[in-house]
Amino acid sequence: MIDFLISLYPWTKAFHIISVISWMAGLLYLPRLFVHHTEQSTPGDSKDEVFQLMERKLLRLIMNPAMVATWVFGLMLVLTPGIVDWTSIWPYTKAAAVLGMTWFHHWLGYRRKDFVAGANVTSSKTYRLMNEVPTVLMIIIVISVVVRF
Repeated sequence: MIDFLISLYPWTKAFHIISVISWMAGLLYLPRLFVHHTEQSTPGDSKDEVFQLMERKLLRLIMNPAMVATWVFGLMLVLTPGIVDWTSIWPYTKAAAVLGMTWFHHWLGYRRKDFVAGANVTSSKTYRLMNEVPTVLMIIIVISVVVRF
C-alpha cells in the first residue's frame, strides 16, 4: 500500500489541487448567491425559484463532490510516507483550517435549507461578512503548506 501511494503521489497531489480549486470556487460563490437571493427576491417568487435552483446545483453538483474529493486526496497525501512532518506545526494549522472550511461548507448547506423552507433570517450583510471566511482559511492553508513552519 505504501509503495502504491508513493507511486501515485504526483497524481494525488494534482487531483487534490484540482478538487480544492473547485471547492473553493463554490465556497466563494454560494455566499454571494445568498446575498443576491436575500436582497432581490421574496419566498415563492420567480427569482426565489431561480436562486434556489442555482444554489442547489452549485452545492450538490460541484461543492459536495469537490469537498469529498479534497478530503479523499488530502488523506491520501497524509498517508503517503515522507509528505507530512508531524513534528512541525503546519500540519495542525492546515488541518484546523480544513476543518473550519468543512464547517463553513455545512453552514452554507443549512442556510440553503432555510431558503428552501422560506425561513431565511440571515441578512445580506452577514452573508457578505461570511463570504470572507473561506478566503481567510485559504490563506492559512496555503501559508501552512508552502512555508511549513
